[in-house]
Amino acid sequence: MESLCFHDGNITDLINKRSLHVRHDSGHGLQMHSSLLERMALERELEGHQGCVNAIAWNSKGSLLISGSDDTRMNIWSYSSRKLLHSIETGHTANIFCTKFVPETSDELVVSGAGDAEVRLFHLSHLKGRGAEDSGLTPSALFQCHTRRVKKIAVEVGNPHVVWSASEDGTVRQHDLREGASCPPAGSSRQECRNILLDLRCGAKKSLTDPPKQLFALKSCDISSTRPHLLLVGGSDAFARLYDRRMLPPLSSSQKKLPPPPCVSYFCPMHLSDRGRSSMHLTHVAFSPNGEEVLLSYSGEHVYLMDVNPAHGGSMPYTSGDVTNLMNFAPLLNGIELQSSVSGIFVNGSSSKRIPVTKPEKCKKLIQMAMKTLKEDSNFYYGIEACNEVLEGCRDDIGPFLTLECLCTRAAILLKRKWKNDAHMAIRDCHRARKLNSSSFRPLLLIADALSQLGKHKEALEFAIGAQPLAPSDSEVSLKVESIKDHIAAAEADKANKANGGESRSDPRAGRVLSLSDILYRSDANSDASQDGPRSEREDSDDDEELELAFETSISGDEGRDVDPDILHGSLNLRIHRRGDSTGETGRANGASGLPTSSQKEKAAYKPEAVIDMKQRYVGHCNVGTDIKQASFLGERGEYIACGSDDGRWFIWEKQTGRLIKMLHGDEAVVNCVQCHPYDCVVATSGIDSTIKIWTPSASVPSLVAGGAAGPETSNVLDAMESNQRRLCRTREAVLPFEFLERFRMHEFTEGSLHPFECTQS
Repeated sequence: MESLCFHDGNITDLINKRSLHVRHDSGHGLQMHSSLLERMALERELEGHQGCVNAIAWNSKGSLLISGSDDTRMNIWSYSSRKLLHSIETGHTANIFCTKFVPETSDELVVSGAGDAEVRLFHLSHLKGRGAEDSGLTPSALFQCHTRRVKKIAVEVGNPHVVWSASEDGTVRQHDLREGASCPPAGSSRQECRNILLDLRCGAKKSLTDPPKQLFALKSCDISSTRPHLLLVGGSDAFARLYDRRMLPPLSSSQKKLPPPPCVSYFCPMHLSDRGRSSMHLTHVAFSPNGEEVLLSYSGEHVYLMDVNPAHGGSMPYTSGDVTNLMNFAPLLNGIELQSSVSGIFVNGSSSKRIPVTKPEKCKKLIQMAMKTLKEDSNFYYGIEACNEVLEGCRDDIGPFLTLECLCTRAAILLKRKWKNDAHMAIRDCHRARKLNSSSFRPLLLIADALSQLGKHKEALEFAIGAQPLAPSDSEVSLKVESIKDHIAAAEADKANKANGGESRSDPRAGRVLSLSDILYRSDANSDASQDGPRSEREDSDDDEELELAFETSISGDEGRDVDPDILHGSLNLRIHRRGDSTGETGRANGASGLPTSSQKEKAAYKPEAVIDMKQRYVGHCNVGTDIKQASFLGERGEYIACGSDDGRWFIWEKQTGRLIKMLHGDEAVVNCVQCHPYDCVVATSGIDSTIKIWTPSASVPSLVAGGAAGPETSNVLDAMESNQRRLCRTREAVLPFEFLERFRMHEFTEGSLHPFECTQS
């Protein structure tokens, strides 16, 4: 496939603008220009830690880099010399997950958070005159008010007095560094600390329609650099939440669990909003440099971009009704009708702006290139990137006809590629196409194919039948209708056979004994129906016949006490029965009478909030192994997106189009942290290795995606991404509640033996 241009322009043009126009700010555009990213390569490895490096952060000037590790040490590095200045023995008794410089303190105050649930503050001025190895330093403040692991620390630009910490105990706490005592005296109750800014201990949502009531284990938080009153948090469900700190209630203690306060906005891709019981959750949330966009990184999923204010961008708010409507056929009455007599490939009746002929011709060639990959049944990734270039890179220069053609082509390629959630992306494209031309039958057939992949055969049939009046003589439509009917009939027959005591031939678990791992987790395997469809909507699913697991735990001690959050104390009792068995119904409130339970009443009374949908998706990496994997904006303009991966690589995408630019080998196992220098074209990464990698545009030869000397060969790029997608599709859906599994933290179950996690870097 021919090389596609980048949308940041030619670097020579930017330099000329700087000389011709004094007020033109070309510095921001030059920091992370595409021509520099093409030469990105490993310059230096910083050695000084003895364990996984879980946190890295630059100071505001970019002169220092701070890092935290499993070795419980916090290291300070010089940017200019790339040398270790100080290695601080923090006194933490568990992995350090977050470190920050406190703003406006001349880089003398640093703060750390760790798996021991503590936040510690240090004065670097006390290290003056000492060598890098002289590391004894007493914390200036010690905050012990969290009860579970501290996963993220946030600071406010220009504020040297306050830091915020987000913990898996479900709270965001505000620590005022001006207070004389950091916490109540030793021996007093932790609950006396009145510093809870955000109480989400009853804030998690299983799906969009469910009220928040489960423990929301916080994994990440960020404060907007342009509007510091905005706080973004993410954790153990699919929804990121945006809060205005000025509208939150006064600081409180943890003596009483409070209902979650209302937030300004929820963020979640529409296809992830109704997953029900799932192990998918957020590992990182971040504001863009201008504060207008947010970036979400999901465990078991991809990276997504949203607009903070959807009225000003490409994101759109949606409700639970929109999620349902997306999967159900309805005649489209308000589509823009394009007459078949319209000649030419380019039609633009909505704008009088003159478009150069070269733009439509270029887009036409790109679509033909994409159609070729579809016809040849290969190189799907490149075909999708060609469509992305047309739809995202040239969206202001093409008309409805060309847009419709490109949307349908991309949807067809997505359905053939079958990466995780590609079917949902295809449905989105087809609904956009329907709005452009409601008389076209092709989007309806593609939606029918997508729904069939998701196991929604009855809904698929409705769309296929809806296409018949639009193409009464087209054999493809008739064949599609008959094919779906045959599939539904086969599924009904299989279900009837199971109801009569027979074993389903399609059930791979039939006839074998379930292991404890099977009971605790529902395997997604490679089934699109399993991984993409909400359980309540999968008509052909046999989940109602599955085993149900009832569990009781006896946890020794009090939640308020200082216990190791990674160890389950006490005993676990399991009761296993089939759904619908009388033994399973015994003791359920109102279960025998058929009256609605209190939880059903609560759900009926709950009115789900509107949620902001995605506007771009970034794929190719794998995020299933750790809960600290970051996704970051690169450069002061944030025109590029970067994220680590479980295959030891880190990825760079063009923000606007989602096109993969670079894939670089950054770790022997997993890359977790990616942090861009404030002003220079320099990126620091870290992960399971004990070293920090510094990346600069130092490669002698520019390359795209291949990664220069430090990356994989070009021929292996697609293989690496395909392998990552297979790992994503093998993620397992938890049957037990998330908060219980967080406490249980078991490794793989083999032959009935239980093993604790060997690595706790996540």
